[in-house]
Amino acid sequence: MSEIFQNIPVIPYEGPDSKNPFAFKYYDANKVVMGKTMKEHLPFAMAWWHNLGACGVDMFGSATIDKRFGAAELGTMECAKAKVDAGFEFMQKLGIEYFCWHDVDLVPEADDINETNRRLDEISDYILEKMQGTNIKCLWGTANMFGNPKFMNGAGSTNDVDVYCFAAAQVKKALDITVKLGGKGYVFWGGREGYETLLNTDVKFEQENIASLMHMAVDYGRSIGFTGDFYIEPKPKEPSTHQYDFDAATAIGFLRQYGLDKDFKMNIEANHATLAGHTFQHELRISAINGMLGSIDANQGNVMLGWDTDNFPSNLYDTTMAMYEVLKAGGVTGGFNFDAKNRRPSNTYEDMFYGFILGMDAFALGLIKAAALIEDGRLDDFVTDRYKKFDSDLGKKIRSGNTTLEELSNRACEMKSVDIPASGRQEYLESIINNVMFSKVEK
Repeated sequence: MSEIFQNIPVIPYEGPDSKNPFAFKYYDANKVVMGKTMKEHLPFAMAWWHNLGACGVDMFGSATIDKRFGAAELGTMECAKAKVDAGFEFMQKLGIEYFCWHDVDLVPEADDINETNRRLDEISDYILEKMQGTNIKCLWGTANMFGNPKFMNGAGSTNDVDVYCFAAAQVKKALDITVKLGGKGYVFWGGREGYETLLNTDVKFEQENIASLMHMAVDYGRSIGFTGDFYIEPKPKEPSTHQYDFDAATAIGFLRQYGLDKDFKMNIEANHATLAGHTFQHELRISAINGMLGSIDANQGNVMLGWDTDNFPSNLYDTTMAMYEVLKAGGVTGGFNFDAKNRRPSNTYEDMFYGFILGMDAFALGLIKAAALIEDGRLDDFVTDRYKKFDSDLGKKIRSGNTTLEELSNRACEMKSVDIPASGRQEYLESIINNVMFSKVEK
């Protein structure tokens, strides 16, 4: 097989003073941070759909990027195999050890689901061949149940029982391929699991059917030897106006309501967090404190636009505070999938590498600075001190559930009044972050 990304070398680590565009400035896979290597802290993954599939198409224009990778035309099995070749060469040159996929990323979807499944068997055999002799692994798989017109009213939330059967069939096959490829996880992103108007929607009916599909997926997955985590990827809108997995808190509530919380965790995407009116850090914290921080879609949105732009991450404040949450939570069970795509005018193979170098360096520097914030200790010390009044005997009774409303009311009446709480000192804490962020990075 000939080299696809000619004149692009294996990407080395050269340190922050390097001006080489094909070198990492901060991502040093073997550098130890807080007892683990960067590679262990940051199991990066390639998104099949964006990196090997996205051609620069948007709602206002046609393709600007050729993603045939030497095949004669798109939408063929020849092209599907060319993408496998390109993906593995790409990952090996960047030192990326994981990939993620939807079923219809891997092969062109046929009119007959039986033919689509045959193609999935063929391509997954080819992927397994490519995996041999490498350290490249499958992070997670999923089924695209939002693109085909039959899913216009959702998959699990559809009003059509026949469409529901096709959704179940796609989940089953995607789980088969995930297990075949040794995937660590399986994701449900409810692209159209929501509604446009309540005038024609039975919300309770639809949510119960989504939960039933997920229960069947868990039962089937466990029956064929899948031992990993199932994930929900929250998103508040797009393409549905109101999506049922609005944010982490909503998704966690859904899982607990329907008894799915023992098998599912969150796959948190930065851009989806901001669409929900949250920060990336917020969604990670909510997931972590509920024991459901699973995997991460590493990207960012464009603050000037109101939709899911899937930019490569470059905001170092965001990556630092994200890694702060990840380190405080003890890490993730999944990985860091670059659910990100080059901008439409960035239309060369070189740009594909520049995007990943940018994202990997941004999270590596975020890791370094997050560790420095934790080791600095001032943030933790401030938070501990802020709640110190609950270290009193009465505070301990409240925290342990050993008091009553009457007792607390009597205490308030005895005090007659109370001073306002101590300052939260947000600006001081933000100055600490700047102080640590812009201290010298060790080469």
